Amino acid sequence: MLVNAFLIALKEIRRNILRSFLTILGIVIGVASVIAMVMIGDGTTENVKESISKLGTNMLTLRVGQERRGPPREDNSSKPFTNEDITAIKNEVQNIKAVAAENSATVNVVYGNKSNSSSVIGTSNDYFIIKDWEVTDGRTFDDAELNSGKSSCIIGTTIVKQLFENENAVGANIRLKNFSCNVIGVLKSKGAAAFGRDQDEIVIVPLKMFQRKIKGDKDISSILISITEGKYIENAKTEITSLMQERRNIKIGETDNFYIRDMEEILSTMTSTTQMLTYLLGSIAAISLLVGGIGIMNIMLVSVTERTREIGVRLAIGAMESEVLLQFLVEAVVLSTLGGMIGILFGLAIGYIVVHSMSLAFIINNQIIMISFFFSTLIGIVFGYFPARKAARLNPIDALRYE
Repeated sequence: MLVNAFLIALKEIRRNILRSFLTILGIVIGVASVIAMVMIGDGTTENVKESISKLGTNMLTLRVGQERRGPPREDNSSKPFTNEDITAIKNEVQNIKAVAAENSATVNVVYGNKSNSSSVIGTSNDYFIIKDWEVTDGRTFDDAELNSGKSSCIIGTTIVKQLFENENAVGANIRLKNFSCNVIGVLKSKGAAAFGRDQDEIVIVPLKMFQRKIKGDKDISSILISITEGKYIENAKTEITSLMQERRNIKIGETDNFYIRDMEEILSTMTSTTQMLTYLLGSIAAISLLVGGIGIMNIMLVSVTERTREIGVRLAIGAMESEVLLQFLVEAVVLSTLGGMIGILFGLAIGYIVVHSMSLAFIINNQIIMISFFFSTLIGIVFGYFPARKAARLNPIDALRYE
């Protein structure tokens, strides 16, 4: 009986092919929108993860001040770090791979008649280990440059493109603020990081040079710490917190005037935000599925009216109400299921085009595809039931009289 109902449903759909297509259009648009939105959101989430991973692996950032969620200190203390703090972390905290200061400022970089406002970082060679950054042309700082604060620098590929074009940057002298700096190396390109920031638009100089010539003091605003393995991160955070509390004379019960962030925490926060937005957009797109369901119910009611005499004949020759109910219900389900399948194909195609045009990762979410297909079928059952019930409950005599 079910197979026969399915064949009759296909026959009716082919008999009114244009109307059938317009009926399922709402389902097609709804399913395609949900799948495309989720694909774009998943691609964005993956790009965020990739961008954050470019910032460094197993990395902790120790900063001056307080996290926003913490209660304020009464003295509002934010004492900067010192070189001795870096030495203490290296010597007293276990499972440390590298430790480096990170002082930064935006400085106008000049070469010849070209200039660019770029980020200048004062640090040490450990910075390249922590950030997983390679020097593709030239070299890193030697001990003499680090200890004396010699005016040497390593630049990113964006600086090379903007200032040097086809010239060799290594060995050239650029101007930072009011002093000359010798380029000793060029960093390997990393591209854009989170929020679209260009990581290659950077100049790295020795910490002592930065403190003396750019900042004018010996303060350190933040310290980057690389842990040997991810499993040691929590222990390292605890040890660093205790060490800094001791070195900064923070009493028991007093709020810290520093905080530690790790990349996993940042990654978790950002990915949860992007995923929430993804499902929000998907939910909004799913509203069109309801519109498609209403369209199916409307057309099925029209179909019941058009086929009143046919229903009357079937009931008169012995068809049961349940058979008539099943016939129209199957027809509604076939329409919605067909719309779901077409919608899946359109959604994948649209998602593919959009993610590639936006340079996002192409990720197929099988779970969302199955859920979309399930709901498109469910909508056929729910919205097809009322017209099917109306057809099944027709009075055979009244149906046969219908003109």
